[in-house]
Amino acid sequence: MKYANFDKLEEFMKDVFVCAGVPEADAAVCAQVLIESDKRGIESHGIGRFKPIYIDRINAGIQNPVTKIDIVREGPTTAVIDGNDGMGHVIAKFAMETAIEKAAKFGMGMTAVRNSTHYGIAGYYASMAAKRNMIGITGTNARPSIAPTFGVENMLGTNPLTFGIPTDEDFDFILDCATSVSQRGKIEVYDRAGGDIPEGWVIDRNGKSRTKIEGLLNELDKGELALVPLGGIGDITAGYKGYGYACVVEMLSSALQSGIFLKALSGIGDGGAKKPFHLGHFFIAIDIGAFVEPDEFRKTTGDIVRQLRQSNKMPGGERIYTAGEKEYLYYLRHKDKGVPLGDKLAEIIDSLIAQYGLTREKYGL
Repeated sequence: MKYANFDKLEEFMKDVFVCAGVPEADAAVCAQVLIESDKRGIESHGIGRFKPIYIDRINAGIQNPVTKIDIVREGPTTAVIDGNDGMGHVIAKFAMETAIEKAAKFGMGMTAVRNSTHYGIAGYYASMAAKRNMIGITGTNARPSIAPTFGVENMLGTNPLTFGIPTDEDFDFILDCATSVSQRGKIEVYDRAGGDIPEGWVIDRNGKSRTKIEGLLNELDKGELALVPLGGIGDITAGYKGYGYACVVEMLSSALQSGIFLKALSGIGDGGAKKPFHLGHFFIAIDIGAFVEPDEFRKTTGDIVRQLRQSNKMPGGERIYTAGEKEYLYYLRHKDKGVPLGDKLAEIIDSLIAQYGLTREKYGL
């Protein structure tokens, strides 16, 4: 397996963004969010999505490389922000920074975003608040992928509901997960590796689980398949819980900013032409110091995660983890060797190097 140095790969993505028309400062933000995903071992949202989700959409004219941000409504603790279909990472960072600034003054801050694009890992923005002795919460809607419980049609996005909570450990409690059993990015990882997906991730129009990877992504795009909500198929294992949380994120991401929702987020216009996605997000920052001393809070949350990890394990269980721990340990293991690059990913990187006249030597690729 070939590996790419974290810093060099971040520089590569920044340079390609600039070549694609993104201003340098914004390109640095976008690359930072993407490499943070790879540093945490979240293969579904890092370099693997760089070309198809961002570069290809810029080149298709459905995402603006130059981001214009407008505040269309504002109060002491709230704001509605229009991202004008610019770079989602830039919009989201601004929106969370705005929520944090308001929370620093008034104890809490919340922003809602309209007309945005894919913003990468939600945990990045929740972590921004956690680093400032605040609780960070964010969510985003997305193109329709999840079928409602007892349904087979892709209606809801994978709609993550994400929390960042400070602890006194070397890593904060960062819960960043989709409201589906799995999400498209992980399926793309399986597709690049050439392996079938696990049972219970995807259903067909008959409500049957689909595992064969061949053609699966294309069928998801066409709406012939749908992702299963967190909890599983039907209600025996509580699939209605994931379905319900996906609805919450959909409502908060759209209704608070008068945005579009469900099927309108498909990115497909009349005659099948591609169009901007017009995604919505929300960001909440809660100042811990308004409730309790931050160090006391961190000690309590640290005690909670430590007691959980020290509790009795099931027979054969390796260990008990808490949210954010696996990602932190992954970084410690990979900080010297970097991001693993499979053959397909290496080919994509090669194509971008050729397309934009870059050199492999500069990035050690």
